[in-house]
Amino acid sequence: MKVLIITYYWPPAGGSGVQRWLKFVKYLQDFGVTPIVYTVENPEYPVLDASLQQDIPKGIEVLKQPIWEPQQFLARFSSQKKAQTSAGFLGKKQTLGQQISTYIRANYFIPDARKFWIQPSVRYLKKYLSDNTIDVVISTGPPHTTHLIALQLKQALGLRWLADFRDPWTEIDYFFQLPLTKKSIKKHQQLEQQVLTNADDIVVVGNAMKKSYDRFAKKVHVITNGYDGELSTNATLDSEFTITHIGMLNADRNPLVFWKALQELKGCIKVKVQLIGKVAPEVKESIKAYGLIKHVTFVDYVPHHQVKKYQQSSQVLLLAVNNVPSAKGIVTGKIFEYLQAQRPILAIAPKDGDLAVILKKSNVGKVIDFDDVSEMKTTLQTMYQKYQQNQLNTKATGITQYHRRALTAQLATLLKH
Repeated sequence: MKVLIITYYWPPAGGSGVQRWLKFVKYLQDFGVTPIVYTVENPEYPVLDASLQQDIPKGIEVLKQPIWEPQQFLARFSSQKKAQTSAGFLGKKQTLGQQISTYIRANYFIPDARKFWIQPSVRYLKKYLSDNTIDVVISTGPPHTTHLIALQLKQALGLRWLADFRDPWTEIDYFFQLPLTKKSIKKHQQLEQQVLTNADDIVVVGNAMKKSYDRFAKKVHVITNGYDGELSTNATLDSEFTITHIGMLNADRNPLVFWKALQELKGCIKVKVQLIGKVAPEVKESIKAYGLIKHVTFVDYVPHHQVKKYQQSSQVLLLAVNNVPSAKGIVTGKIFEYLQAQRPILAIAPKDGDLAVILKKSNVGKVIDFDDVSEMKTTLQTMYQKYQQNQLNTKATGITQYHRRALTAQLATLLKH
């Protein structure tokens, strides 16, 4: 069986967007499925991680076509050297130039700034598909441009199509922060529904998203993100009481309840907070406002294999979900590598959300609501006492179901159905 995977993110891209389908490609051949990858030749990736290339199986066919991205054009309106490539990192404080750039991007580049890749890709892939036998076309987004490429191929050639949503489209955390006109919102909604109603199968990463998409699509399947490699055992832990957050911390993900609790516990616990990845100015301002700046270490983006070392050695792993209306459905990809590290997880998220369900079943973490300072203080004090007693450990259960190979087995079963 052969599948064509349309993805914008592919090594040397770093960050979370590349992980899911890189790992599926790594294991698909074990289940009798040959993947062919179609991606961009000259992308504008926010971060690079060449180390991920070692996960690409030898002999995998990777097709590439050039893309024109309007980043340099949009950068003219702001003081940045190039326009922000991640819409999820919108700042709440923007210069006039940045506001203009964001408005243009939001309303004139629908579904996203990669829209100019659609027609060249459709032309190229029509020819490729006429010359090669492919059983299923797969698109993964965001960017949702990939879904529109697959939609046109479906309409023209009638091939079976699986659309994979790593994040929702119009219910993603930052969607209503964008300065969208009513016309633009309607256009996004129409395109999203076109994809949902025309794809033969929809794959999502969590139950809340499935429930939302069940309204429009007949076959919606949940295949979560996961971890790769062995479970961590006997890792050397930091001697200090370290609490580590891995990944992007934008304004909506600012863990205010955490900063507030730490401020009130000053003198009671000695803590070192490590923030690995890009941190929004608003978050840094909060840290300063709560008088915690000397307790926080900022580490810029590091290669994926180094991230795992931070996770395994940290006393506690911090996970902050975006405080937005769709928070119950947010299951960040990093949670599964947190589980792999087998360290206590401190999550700031809805107690009745998808993330809380995973942590409860895994018996590995504590979920605290966005505003519950009292519970946060109690939890931090308990963790600190256990740390002092050398008893800050976890007893994870059932987490091997999230191994990338096990998840790929689910995908292969779906593809062959």
